[in-house]
Amino acid sequence: GGAYRFEGEPVAEFDDDELASFRNRRIGFVFQSFQLLPRLTAVQNVELPMIYGGVAPAERKERAIELLQRVGLGNRLGNRPTQMSGGQQQRVAIARSLANNPDLLLADEPTGALDTATGQEVLALFDELNSQGLTLCIVTHDLEVAARAKRRVAFRDGQIVSDERGRA
Repeated sequence: GGAYRFEGEPVAEFDDDELASFRNRRIGFVFQSFQLLPRLTAVQNVELPMIYGGVAPAERKERAIELLQRVGLGNRLGNRPTQMSGGQQQRVAIARSLANNPDLLLADEPTGALDTATGQEVLALFDELNSQGLTLCIVTHDLEVAARAKRRVAFRDGQIVSDERGRA
């Protein structure tokens, strides 16, 4: 067997509580289905990881607003998910994933539920975040999305079948 370490931390040895805390502090998650809570506003949805992380209320709200402005939703702070388009909901989800300044952002088919133009906007935002130093791991079946990556690792039946570097 091997060891799973994340920047020296022995993740494989963590108990459930330690693993949950680690994920909340170090990893941001973006899902195809957004996973927003429908009764909460955009600001409240973005605040959630910070609540779990013990961030003070005033600091949470300020950071949530800042992140929503960063993803172009400064005019949607009080909106609930049902009052926003799919692209806007995905940008709320991206803002939420950045709430605790993660070292890694994992995105599972982040453009899968979006139209082409909106998907391109989300990918441009990912490019910007990556250029600012954030590591992204995007899972996709879309070859156009994969072509934007600096590195592409293809899997089949749980095995790596290719590992390419450089933009396609």
